[in-house]
Parts: sequence; C-alpha cells; structure tokens
Amino acid sequence: MSEKKVIFSGVKPTGEPTLGNYLGAIKNWVALQDEYECYYCIVDLHAITVPQEPKDLRRRSLEVLAQYIASGIEPEKNTLFFQSHVSAHAELAWVLDCISYMGQLGRMTQYKEKSQKGEENLNAGLFTYPVLMAADILLYQADLVPVGDDQKQHLELARDLAIRFNNRYSETFKVPDIYVSKFGSRIMGLQNPLSKMSKSGDDENDYILLIEDNDTTVRKIKRAVTDSIGLVKYSDEQPGIKNLITIYSKLSGESIEEIESKYEGQGYGKFKTDLSEVVVEGLKPVREKFADLMKNKDYLEKIYTEGAKQAEYVANKTLRKVYKKVGFIPR
Repeated sequence: MSEKKVIFSGVKPTGEPTLGNYLGAIKNWVALQDEYECYYCIVDLHAITVPQEPKDLRRRSLEVLAQYIASGIEPEKNTLFFQSHVSAHAELAWVLDCISYMGQLGRMTQYKEKSQKGEENLNAGLFTYPVLMAADILLYQADLVPVGDDQKQHLELARDLAIRFNNRYSETFKVPDIYVSKFGSRIMGLQNPLSKMSKSGDDENDYILLIEDNDTTVRKIKRAVTDSIGLVKYSDEQPGIKNLITIYSKLSGESIEEIESKYEGQGYGKFKTDLSEVVVEGLKPVREKFADLMKNKDYLEKIYTEGAKQAEYVANKTLRKVYKKVGFIPR
C-alpha cells in the first residue's frame, strides 16, 4: 500500500490547454509526480453536459492525453485515464446523488449562472455535475485536489458529501483538501491582463495555445497589450508588462530582477521579440513530443488502457465498500 498522499485532478476535453494552464498548473504537476500518488483523469463524462460532436470529442480527448504526456507527466509515475473507462465514476455518482440536497445543488454558482441565462440545454446533468465531480475525487480517497477558484465550491460539496456519508454509514471516504501550489503563477490574458488567460473568451489573441504553430504564437506576443510608460518593469501599474515578464521568467528560469536589468533603457519592441523566442523555445519540446505522440496512437492506447486498469482497481475497492454500507447484496 502506497504511503504517498493522493492527488486527483480531472481535465475536461472540451477546450485546448493554454500557456496559462501549462505554466500555472501542468508544469507544476510534473514536480509532484515523485512526491505524490497522482491520478489524472480526462473527464469525458463531464464534457457531454453540453452537446458534443462525437468525433471531435474523441479527437480532443486523445489530444489532451497526449498534451499531458508531452508536458512531462510520465505514464510510469502517474495514472492517466479516461473517466468513461471506469464505470465506478457513474455508479458512485448515483449513490451520492441520493444523499445530495436539491437546495445545495441549486446554489452552485455555475448552475445558477446557466439557469439565469435561460440556456435551452439546461439538462439534469448540468444540475448534478458537481456530484459526479465529488464521485471522481472520493473514489480514489484523494487527500488533495488542485482546483481553480471557479471549482472551489464544487470541492466544498465533495467534502460535505464525504462527511455526510461517513456520518450516516461509518468512516468510508477521506475528506479531501484543496491543493495549493507552493509555486506557480496566474498567467493573465495577453489582451486583457486583468483577467486570467482563458480560451473561453472571444479574442484568440488573448491566449497562447500549448499546441499551435510558432508563427501564431509570435504574432500574439507582438500584439500583446502594454502601456505608454515604456519601461520593462514588474509593477502593478503595468499589468500587461508584468504578465509578460512573469511568462518570460517562468520559461527562461531568469529572475524578475535579471529581466528588468537586461531590458533597462530598452523599449517594448526588443523585449517582445526576445519573449517570442523564449516562448517558442520553451514550448518546442512539448510541441515536438505532442506531434510524435499523435502519430503513435497504439502507444497512447496502451497508456490509457493501462491507466484505466489501475484506476479501476482502486475505484472498485472504494465502490465495493460503499455498496456494502448502503445495503446492496454483494455480487
């Protein structure tokens, strides 16, 4: 039995990872793989709360897996798998649905926002989505879950459900905590440096995709918002430049002070040209490895098949306990 603490993280295959995801999260997870038992799950069941084109969902799911591996998350050290390959996720979600209160689910911010907008596809899956997320986490007896601010409320629900089940049926689930990275920065948008870099906005110049061609990356950096001060300074008064310096530092390994002194007395043009090179060079190994992996579907299949086997073993152990405690006759 491993004595390492368990980290669980789920990523939806509905978007493409950005430089912000890479520097703020994925790159840091690489440092965790020796210290923790890590489960990285591509949560394809969550993806279908919004209508998906089946062939696109399959392609994106495989691409997300390949991008994780290309970013340095080693399949030998981590469990990488697709959520839909481990049926215990859906099975535990039903049991947890039966101890979840409608009022609590109705107060979930994301559901409230969507229902207020009057979305025509306001389905039951969107309403119970946080319960499935709780099942994802609790199945693996996760100690820690790295989540963004927008998911903290969902993690609170997972904690509530673990405590509620434990109180009703006896100690079964570990109550998970938020994993707060000791290192890692919020990377902001290139066009709106006051908001986190995200692919959900309309402006494609606001984000750099982990996988895009180099010319596109260079063009986006050249167009990044700066200011009229003209100094390469890490300052809250200059959010655009501050963000670009953060990206430069994270990818080059140079300190903020070194970067400031290197560009003292020089304009933004030279700084942006050099930053473009730093980003292209920094992402080159990831982009090259991703291209190789996508040509090697058999290898990817081996990874996700093995991952599902490992995940299933752990998940089913938890599910058997749960089924016994709620009163189901063992198979």
